[in-house]
Amino acid sequence: MLGPVLLAAARSDGIRRAVAATPLTRPVVDRFVPGEQLPQARWAVRDLTSRGLDVTLDHLGEDVTDRAEALRSRDAYLALAQALADEGLGERAEMSVKLSAFGQALPGGHDLALANVTPVVEAAAAAGTTVTLDMEDHTTIDSTLAVLAELRTRFPHTGAVVQSYLFRTEEDCHALAGEGSRVRLVKGAYKEPASVAYQDKREVDRAYVRCLKILLAGQGYPMIGSHDPRLIAITQELAHRLGRKNDAYEFQMLYGIRAAEQERLVAAGHRVRVYLPYGTDWYGYFMRRLAERPANLAFFLRSLLTRG
Repeated sequence: MLGPVLLAAARSDGIRRAVAATPLTRPVVDRFVPGEQLPQARWAVRDLTSRGLDVTLDHLGEDVTDRAEALRSRDAYLALAQALADEGLGERAEMSVKLSAFGQALPGGHDLALANVTPVVEAAAAAGTTVTLDMEDHTTIDSTLAVLAELRTRFPHTGAVVQSYLFRTEEDCHALAGEGSRVRLVKGAYKEPASVAYQDKREVDRAYVRCLKILLAGQGYPMIGSHDPRLIAITQELAHRLGRKNDAYEFQMLYGIRAAEQERLVAAGHRVRVYLPYGTDWYGYFMRRLAERPANLAFFLRSLLTRG
């Protein structure tokens, strides 16, 4: 029952201000978001890669309300691409972007988002890395996939995300499972209506496995976004059955969640990429992490009580 409440809170400006103003909040947020500025993110990247983990970086920000904000998002990613080039981390660190941060929801948003994200993808390629387009709520999917198709004509390794809780996703997986395609499969973290998405967790998990089979049997590069031990085990079994080597797919997990499992998988010869968010607009991301798993909320409340 708390999940929908927390997802609603993620979009509340009043609750945002109250949480941000609480001195005890920041140390807890640091578990999931290593910092607000690029130097802090660079330190976290160095730490993770030194332990054999790969990284995808997300400069937090979405649902921008004017073109100036969209340009600031673009510029933040251009600075990030330059930082990765300076660090020589192109082979270990990529970037994840939300097109709503590039103006997708504004008037003329599709063209605006494409115009703003294109130089970021160009800069990523120059740095020896690539970009994955995060998926947001279901109303943005067709636009996001159209931007993806346009970018892949020049940058074929541009990645996409699909969410198993949406009814349409199996069809999207078939369309995206071609040679060279990079697809991150997740369950989904937005509150979606019953008209477009499964509401029962077991149905979401079953859909995840169906999508997993499509992607692993395809010609692309699946990126398995899950912390669920059962789904990780199913992935390993399916990959083995389909003849996929460990370097033909990867696991992706969030920064601050199941770190020991991340390192266990690396030790077993798997590629693991950590989703590393940073930036001042951490609130919405943080609230979605709390909504996803009761254990995250328990950790948050326990930390506040302990520090209090």
